[in-house]
Amino acid sequence: MRSKFDEQLLELNQEMTKMGNKIIKSINNTIVALSSKDEEKAKKIMEGDVEINRLQKKIESICFDLLIQQQPVARDLRAVTAAMKMVTDMERIGDHAADISELTILMGQDSEIEKFDHISKMASETMLMLNQSVEAYVEKDVDMAEDVIAHDDIVDALFNKARQDVIQMILDNPEEGAEATDILMIAKYFERIGDHATNIAEWVIFSLNKNPEEQV
Repeated sequence: MRSKFDEQLLELNQEMTKMGNKIIKSINNTIVALSSKDEEKAKKIMEGDVEINRLQKKIESICFDLLIQQQPVARDLRAVTAAMKMVTDMERIGDHAADISELTILMGQDSEIEKFDHISKMASETMLMLNQSVEAYVEKDVDMAEDVIAHDDIVDALFNKARQDVIQMILDNPEEGAEATDILMIAKYFERIGDHATNIAEWVIFSLNKNPEEQV
């Protein structure tokens, strides 16, 4: 029975890693599409969200099988519970990649997104957080997960600066209000991606911390 459980747990870890790599690739491509105003790449990112949703459903199915058919000990129960929570955050990150890509297409070639340095910095910092949160899961690294959580303050500070930049854009050029709104939404999506990466890191810590009386 335990052998079967271990096989399913290994499959869960493999699928979680696969989904983590998918969202990392999706966000990286999203940043490239946004900065280069590449509408074709943006469309492919939106189409790719279907695969991320499929992986979410597969992982949730594995988790339910582990919980219903097996009787996991405390540490395994935490690992499965954490995976179910993490996969929700991963799916939302995929959604935000699609959201940013949709706005990239909507703004088109005339977009002035390249003028907003704080948004490009946000993109870089959230990419770093996402990479580290997934790596913390794969490597079972609590210290790395804690670094991700601490890093969220940097992204929040950059979002506040980006918001001020957008407000100034509207004050200087009221006729550009529509684009300003789109740019602010992009900044908000990156801020949310940082929040989801933080959530993933928190669940990594939850899954790895154990009480002394638990089985080893």
